[in-house]
Amino acid sequence: MADTAPGRDAATDGAASHASPYAWYVLGILFLVYVLNFVDRQIISILAEDIKRDLNLRDEDLGFLYGTAFGVFYSLFGIPLGRLADNWHRGRLMVIGLTLWSAMTALSGLSRSGGHLAAARIGVGIGEATASPSAYSLISDWFPKRLRATALSIYSAGLYVGGGVSLFIGGLIVQNWNRAWPNGGPGGLVGWQAAFMAVGLPGLFVALWISTLREPIRGAVEGLPPPDRHPAPFRAFGQELITIIPPLTLIGAAAGGARALMVNLLALGITVAAVTGLVSIGEPWPQWTAIGIGAYAVFSWACALRRRDPPAFALIVGTPAFLCTVVAYGLNAFMAYAASFWAAPYALRVLGASPSTAGFYIGGSGALAGFLGVTLGGVVADRLRVSNPAGRLMVVIFGAIVPAPFLALAFTATTTTLLYPMLFLAQVTASCALGSAAATTQDMVLPRMRGTATATLFIGTTLLGLALGPYIAGRVSTLSGSLSTGMLSLLASVPIALVAAIAAYRLVPTAEATREARARAAGEDI
Repeated sequence: MADTAPGRDAATDGAASHASPYAWYVLGILFLVYVLNFVDRQIISILAEDIKRDLNLRDEDLGFLYGTAFGVFYSLFGIPLGRLADNWHRGRLMVIGLTLWSAMTALSGLSRSGGHLAAARIGVGIGEATASPSAYSLISDWFPKRLRATALSIYSAGLYVGGGVSLFIGGLIVQNWNRAWPNGGPGGLVGWQAAFMAVGLPGLFVALWISTLREPIRGAVEGLPPPDRHPAPFRAFGQELITIIPPLTLIGAAAGGARALMVNLLALGITVAAVTGLVSIGEPWPQWTAIGIGAYAVFSWACALRRRDPPAFALIVGTPAFLCTVVAYGLNAFMAYAASFWAAPYALRVLGASPSTAGFYIGGSGALAGFLGVTLGGVVADRLRVSNPAGRLMVVIFGAIVPAPFLALAFTATTTTLLYPMLFLAQVTASCALGSAAATTQDMVLPRMRGTATATLFIGTTLLGLALGPYIAGRVSTLSGSLSTGMLSLLASVPIALVAAIAAYRLVPTAEATREARARAAGEDI
């Protein structure tokens, strides 16, 4: 998969005006990978009630397994893997990642305790961290800027299709398996264990297909000269690891000098004190230790990025418009991830639905809603962008506020007749912002930085959204005895998301217009 031109129908001597047929073929395969990504990630939702019973867990434990155990390591490894995507073959990286997360999903089916399942979920998170940095970068090099939000939205629709398919398939498997073998089937496996294995193994075959994809020349679709091939991508990957994986972070900080080490130790001390304080008042130590690790690790990485790659730091961490976009969409994900996980348990536990029925309606409507929302949102965002440099942020603002009343109605519903349509409307309106946020962050950085920019976007999506949303809803549910109360408590984040989205709307045009100048001022040779 050596670098090759995007094709004669995509200009290589200037900015391309259209996408080649091969680009759309690549997009279709990447869409399938993202479907598998979310099947493996989301299936735990429809299995949650059985897992809770068999492993003797609480709602907060389920939120931890779904969100935090997966999300923290997904976000941390996403950063060095994003850098590797910027420096190495993106297709090969996806093959390795898909193989790892598929195998770990299958191994989830052998779990005999919450700890075993948490370890497998961590492995799934690390493997899946390869997917979007590689895919976003590939898509951005196959599609011209005018089609970028549309292409990224189509890819991102795999999130919702995969999430919906996982609920339907998972519900069918667990219900039929347990009916056929109420005391455990072949190998002593119960329904939820068999479901993990059934959805994990197909990814190993798709990994072989990914290995056939060509690698586009970076920046050619925009008429930019290709960056020099990195002489040692894995050495750079190792250097990135020591900036973000504790306790290796202390080695990375020491390499920056005594002052950098002291700043890092101060951040570590503040993090330990904060986690200790939360645990001392009765908060679960696994959740807040993981969040503390994530927060400290991201701080360490940002400090190291500033020292080692000032232009990337300037265009990503040092750009308020970029950070506001990340926060706005991260808080959108805060509610969306919680709703996508807790919808099935709410239907089963509160409304008495069966796994197969809940999986069909929640999964099917979720897949349709997400596909429609993210695809239409991307198309609308690209059209708004034509006449308004900040037009895509209007879609992010819409996604920050409109889903809230639908979620409130869904999680106070007393019948599935109300629950299912409200979930559909909430998912349509929430999902529309994804392609807009992704394209906005890609446009604010140089081509060589796209993998890192994607990883940074996903920090907000995971640490703010995935690692906190499902857990907080579950924790409040445990404390209050009401899953409805747990979900409604998350609506407090809506005003913060709206403020961040409006700030991004005001800041993005200047940030994009000054991209090259600010990179050059930070030392970029362009």
